[in-house]
Formats: sequence, structure tokens, C-alpha cells
Amino acid sequence: MFAERTVAWPVGETADITLDSLAEAVGAADVDILIIGCGAAFEPPPKGLREGLKEEGVALEWMDTGAACRTFNVLLAEDRAAAAALIAVE
Repeated sequence: MFAERTVAWPVGETADITLDSLAEAVGAADVDILIIGCGAAFEPPPKGLREGLKEEGVALEWMDTGAACRTFNVLLAEDRAAAAALIAVE
């Protein structure tokens, strides 16, 4: 999810999150912060993900999906260069 558009993200659980699954967000020139909503309950990010994103110049903020939605809206209101990748919750 970007400020101007939303794209499908075929990830249903944290184990499926990789740098490849985040390629569109990481490749966006205007993204400095990537917020990942990991579902209804917090689970730690996959090993190496934070470091891989840092090498691409993107800071990772990892939290449950509800918190990620709220944080994304705050960052957009502050005109920050952010994107969100959200695992759906029921």
C-alpha cells in the first residue's frame, strides 16, 4: 500500500515475507520507511529481513496489522515517504 495506490500482496503469513515479496515496495523511489503488519498477533520478522531492507535504504517498522494501519496513516499525515505491507486479519 502506497500513499497514492494499493497493490495486491500475495502473502498470508510471516513465513512468506521475503525481500522478493517486498520488491515493489523496496524498488519504489519514494519509500524510506516500510511498515509491515504481521497479522492479528505480533510475530518476529524473518531473519535477515531488516538487514536486507537497510541495505536498500529502507527502514523497517514491524508490528501487528492494526498498529501498522494506524502508523501508516500517521506517517502519511506527516508527508513521510512510507509504504505498508499488511497481512489481512479477520
